[in-house]
Amino acid sequence: MDTDSIVKEMMQVRKLPLDKLMQEKTWTEWQQESYRESNLALSGLRDLASNLRLQRTFNAYSATTLAGNVTVSPTANAMSGSYEVNVHSVAKAAKMHSAAGVQNSTGSAAKSTDKIGVAGTITISGTATAVDITETMSFADVAKKLQDATAGSVPALRVNFDDTTSSFFISTKEMGAAQNFSLDFSSQALADKIINKPGLTSFSTADTALTNTSTATNGKVTFEGIVIDNLTSNKTTINGLALTLEKIGADTITVKSDATKPFEAIKSFVEKYNETIEAIEKKLVEKRYRDFQPLSDEQKKDMSETEIELWQEKSKSGLLRNDPILKSALQDLRRAFMDPVSSLATGSINTLAEIGISTGDYREGGKLFINEDKLKKALTDKPDEVMQLFSTNAGGGGIGQRVYGELNDTVKRLSERAGNPSYTVDNSTISKRLRQMDEEITRWQDRLGKIEDRYWRQFTAMEKALSQMNSQSTWMQQNMFGGM
Repeated sequence: MDTDSIVKEMMQVRKLPLDKLMQEKTWTEWQQESYRESNLALSGLRDLASNLRLQRTFNAYSATTLAGNVTVSPTANAMSGSYEVNVHSVAKAAKMHSAAGVQNSTGSAAKSTDKIGVAGTITISGTATAVDITETMSFADVAKKLQDATAGSVPALRVNFDDTTSSFFISTKEMGAAQNFSLDFSSQALADKIINKPGLTSFSTADTALTNTSTATNGKVTFEGIVIDNLTSNKTTINGLALTLEKIGADTITVKSDATKPFEAIKSFVEKYNETIEAIEKKLVEKRYRDFQPLSDEQKKDMSETEIELWQEKSKSGLLRNDPILKSALQDLRRAFMDPVSSLATGSINTLAEIGISTGDYREGGKLFINEDKLKKALTDKPDEVMQLFSTNAGGGGIGQRVYGELNDTVKRLSERAGNPSYTVDNSTISKRLRQMDEEITRWQDRLGKIEDRYWRQFTAMEKALSQMNSQSTWMQQNMFGGM
């Protein structure tokens, strides 16, 4: 008897439920992968939609200056026009440095690691701080102690000893007239090791007669005849224009509408949206071939690579056919795009159609189409209204807000359904089902292993019995007919 073939054929029948379960698992894994591909595409679309919620995306202005006395950056509140500005003063920090190169105890140009060689006290006015200096401190140590002593104070100092020039450089961290300070030394010897201007032991940054000091000043600018002074920074925002004061003098700012940035943001999103929904629509209508189940390894052995490829193509078709999550998502997105934004003022732009964006023919699956000339005109003529159309937070939110919300909900629902590879713990519906299948497969494999062992024991016993019967038959023949 060919016991191997008989057992194998019997086990093939027994394995049919396991084979079916393995096919179901493979198909479920394919479906999970297809869900995740859709989720990844929708996540990328959501990231683009996030920008459409922000006013800065629609900051459709550019600004130039005539003389360069200021630099300007328009904000979302900027308005087109020409503006006259006049910088009267720029904000400055207070500064002080050694009047001449400092020498060490040997009379050579000092280095930061050399010892200062004198002791005394330095009093910093404005902070009421007294700093004690010892002979063994290096020039670098003195610089650090002066800086640390004023940390958190007004003014706070930056102090450095420069090896190239053998000089102390001292400046305030902030700008403005309130930053002026003075240094008072307890002895001429100590003053010579720091500022090194013979005959002086007191130095003030407000003293314009000293050439080694610079006075801290406030910034002051006139914008369209309006004076803005007491600036402790060279940055200020006026009428939606972020200004940086560069130098003293009159200047002219010209602000113009610039539709390029928001146009590209909208166009990029629409192109990505059309690409994404086309792929999803294809999956939703893809035909399911139930007769083409995933192939087992045994089945693949008897097929060519081309046959396997064609079979797999049929097997993977229809994985997300009529999926309710994706169908609902496409419907909700279409409403989010095309419903009017009711919270906007009467007479304002409140639909995409008014800026040249439409859904076209219904047979085209809800794709968006852009009339570029109409969109550019809306962005140029009514940039504020287009910005509000997308980014308003009032009522149900603008189109950007609504679309982002729908995409975010869909991404969450798909993750709950099929999981996300980036999650550490995956408790999605499909992943739980796959784990259950693995447990069922293990139980089936154990059961089939026991059945196969039983078959082998039975056939072994049968072969043993047949062998004994044949032996007995031979013995009987030999004894009963042996003398004839």
